[in-house]
Amino acid sequence: MDAQLIAFTGVSAGLVALPGADFTVVVRNALVSRRAGIACALGIGAGLLVHVALAVVGITAVLAAVPALFRALQTVGGAYVLYLGVQTLRQPHNPVEIPQGGPAARPLRQGFVTNALNPKVSITFVSVLPQFVPAGAPTLPRTLLLALIMVAVALVWFQVVALLVDRLGRWLRRPRVARGVTAVTGAALTVFGAALLAGPLRALLRAF
Repeated sequence: MDAQLIAFTGVSAGLVALPGADFTVVVRNALVSRRAGIACALGIGAGLLVHVALAVVGITAVLAAVPALFRALQTVGGAYVLYLGVQTLRQPHNPVEIPQGGPAARPLRQGFVTNALNPKVSITFVSVLPQFVPAGAPTLPRTLLLALIMVAVALVWFQVVALLVDRLGRWLRRPRVARGVTAVTGAALTVFGAALLAGPLRALLRAF
């Protein structure tokens, strides 16, 4: 394994481990059950595959070059994360309600949408990946390899997060602790959603 791939794996681990909406959504679902947490983590990975596809075909460069398109996607993603935060704060005794007959569908969808609609992930891909493509190397296969490494790192990390939360589940699900954790995760999702919305809103205000 070449030194650049090792270095990129380390960089990916650092970027993936940074607390964000995806981390909070996984914790929120893992508080319900191991299955919900793992499903949400798989959804995060599936959302990353969307950004892999965008990076490989070059659409991320368009996102970076067309501010209006970036802001539109940022608004949609921010609104969704904000919605999750408000919903969590409104359900302090039950962090996630899982529909009967499909216990994994909702957390899987939440993980996927939270990540797929975050344009900053695409910008991260298009900003970081080129730094690890050696001069003269075929761009497409190398970019695809790097992107898939980041997806693999994310899948491992969020599965570990889900399992750790589940291991601490008995303590975390005590009524007082659960209310506190739910309030913190709900507030965090609300803040992340508001932060994603702040950028396009500032741009809109400047336009007027």
